[in-house]
Amino acid sequence: MEKSAKSKEHKTGIAHPEGEQENAAKGQEHLEEDQDSLAARLRTGNRSAATELVDGYYEQIYLYMRRLGHDRQMSEDLTQETFLRAWHHIGQLRDGKALNGWLYRIAGNVSKLYWRKRKATEPRGAKIIDVIETGETEHDKISRDEELHRLNEAVSRLPRKFGQAIVLHYMQHLTIAQAAQAAGVRQGTFKSRLNRALKVLRKQLI
Repeated sequence: MEKSAKSKEHKTGIAHPEGEQENAAKGQEHLEEDQDSLAARLRTGNRSAATELVDGYYEQIYLYMRRLGHDRQMSEDLTQETFLRAWHHIGQLRDGKALNGWLYRIAGNVSKLYWRKRKATEPRGAKIIDVIETGETEHDKISRDEELHRLNEAVSRLPRKFGQAIVLHYMQHLTIAQAAQAAGVRQGTFKSRLNRALKVLRKQLI
């Protein structure tokens, strides 16, 4: 299940691109069916299904770890730990269609356990990961870096639960249902966290 980190760290804001939500909604039912099928094969101990799980989710879980404040090497290690736990505990997943949110919940717990053991070095909050190469002009790059720095600072000052809500929904592009499952809370609670986080960010970025 080992896989090297070749992930690109994408630039992202706090809103979905226009049309992306509509396309995501159209493909959601098909995605859930694929997840259900994959989960069923994982439960039988199918090794090719384990490889498919890693191939399909490695980059987004790695980026999630980075956005939770871990450096590159630790993000790789914690991502591997996430998949190992998923493999060993797949029998606990009752609804295969919820595989995506379930995997994120494991990742969040792996990250939380890591920080709990290292309280002295725990970051204040989540981070926004920038793109590696963009091909933009130097002036544009400077402006973008300044804007990204302000946004990073604002997100990092949020309480951990609020920062996690921003990362899950706006950066990892999980639906409200998936994000709530990943956070281990009800959808209403997650929406409340998200709305409060956005209000705080807007005030800080004015």
